Amino acid sequence: MAPPLSAHHTTSDSHWIRDLLLLSVLFGFLFCYGLGHAPLIDPDEGRYAEIPREMLERGDLVTPTLNYVKYFEKPPLIYWLNAGSMKLLGHNEFAARFPSALAGLLTVLATYIAGRRLMDRRTGMIAAFMLGSSAGFLFQSRIILTDMLLTLCLSVALFCFLLATQSQEKRRRFFYRIFFICCGLAVLTKGLIGIVLPAGIIFWYLLLGRRWHILPEIPWLSGIFLFLLVTAPWFVLVSVQNPEFPHFFFIREHFQRFTSTIHRRSQPVWFFLPILLLTMLPWSFFLPGSLKKAWHDRHTTREVTLFLLIWPLVIILFFSLSSSKLIPYILPVFPPLALLIAHRAANHWHSRRPDHGPAVIVLGSLLVVIGVALTIMPMLDWLPPLLHKSGQLGRELAVMLTGPTPAITVRHTMVPGSILTVFGILLFFALRTRSSALVVSLLCCFGILLDLLLPFAFARYGAERLSARTLATAVQKHTGPETVLAQSGPRQGMNFYTGRRFVTVGDYDELTFGSQQGDQRDWFMTNEQFNLLWSSNRHVVIVIPRHLQPGYQTVNNGQATVLADNGSLLLLSNR
Repeated sequence: MAPPLSAHHTTSDSHWIRDLLLLSVLFGFLFCYGLGHAPLIDPDEGRYAEIPREMLERGDLVTPTLNYVKYFEKPPLIYWLNAGSMKLLGHNEFAARFPSALAGLLTVLATYIAGRRLMDRRTGMIAAFMLGSSAGFLFQSRIILTDMLLTLCLSVALFCFLLATQSQEKRRRFFYRIFFICCGLAVLTKGLIGIVLPAGIIFWYLLLGRRWHILPEIPWLSGIFLFLLVTAPWFVLVSVQNPEFPHFFFIREHFQRFTSTIHRRSQPVWFFLPILLLTMLPWSFFLPGSLKKAWHDRHTTREVTLFLLIWPLVIILFFSLSSSKLIPYILPVFPPLALLIAHRAANHWHSRRPDHGPAVIVLGSLLVVIGVALTIMPMLDWLPPLLHKSGQLGRELAVMLTGPTPAITVRHTMVPGSILTVFGILLFFALRTRSSALVVSLLCCFGILLDLLLPFAFARYGAERLSARTLATAVQKHTGPETVLAQSGPRQGMNFYTGRRFVTVGDYDELTFGSQQGDQRDWFMTNEQFNLLWSSNRHVVIVIPRHLQPGYQTVNNGQATVLADNGSLLLLSNR
């Protein structure tokens, strides 16, 4: 007779290859499914695709440029990986996004390996499934962000440090050295944060766990040598070739970014708490109970749970105190939180009295309510007027519900609404069976299904409005080599899709530093300077937000020609 499923998860003999193959196939599909369907979204995706494209075109992997001016806001690891991907797979959306998706997949596999070595096989598998089915984690891995690569580097570094503290001497030195290498890669991904965060986490772990005896065990000389071997070459080369780099990168992009609002990304101190609850769905409902249990067990699990508790707490507090806040900043907290939730679930795997009842009731109720509301939303005549009064996003949603050809109808909302309702009802059924395995399995299926639908919905209903692809296609169709291409503010996707340089008009935004390096007068203009060019005999086209259209007329005071319209941006011609 074949062993039961529970035995499959608890046997001590090695199943590494089978487990990793299963996770790689399943989540490899989820992370890469439809990766090239949606256009690149500005500004982040356009930027992180265009910089490596220009690196390949210029044959220079040391000095990053954006719209052909120097751009030093981030180190080059993400650019190098994207450039290598595009060199192998071509200049397309799939190639540009593949390194980020691969980083997400490798983070799932690293979480499984760490969970298995630090706890047990069942915990590792559950944590990997929880992490891979967290809607926000998977969605953000499918877009080009430095934060997903940073999450991989930090996760492997911190897992290796924790494994080193639990290992024999021979393996211990190996794990410590991998820790230093991955910290170096994290620095090459996003700067000093790659060493500041691990240092903060380890300090509080040593302090609260009273484990200062670990410090002499760390191979400091070989570790620091490996760290410098990874990081120093690029920082030295780019500083030699660009003397202005050190001040801009270390002072402006680190100290001033953390202590001021120069990047206009200020948010309240509690900003990341609701963001975490939303992006870690459906598992965020199990966080309070899991954190409480982890704190109770912090000194009874070789202090593994203490480290996993400190890890997300330090990161959330660090960025909460920062004056610059963006949603992806807390991606590195997902792996330890997935392990803590999985550890609690694994402990109740065979229990007939699981302690997750209240969380399941709240989640199931919300799924049913939201599912029914989503299904009937297009039928509510009173909803569009209410949305019109709620701001820009509400007005756009109202137009999608009531326009001449509504983008959202009952036909569109019936399927997702029904899915939410059915899963809510199934959760109540699973709760009655008192089976932790059934609850976890249902939520994994729900998360995976959500992850399959989100990319399709995004590509189908919202991506084109946030991308320059439609406008770039029109540029290639209606312009020639002599045409002057311009854009109101930087829109990096235009460069990627056209392979050409654009005049930047008005707000230079993140290109301000580059505009001051060398003579850039022909490529950066005030609105007044551009008006003279627009009124000249040269053929000029410009990308602008829709609300600026009345300000652009032809030399005969007629309305400028609209070459393309993606719903939020226009491509205008002076002829």
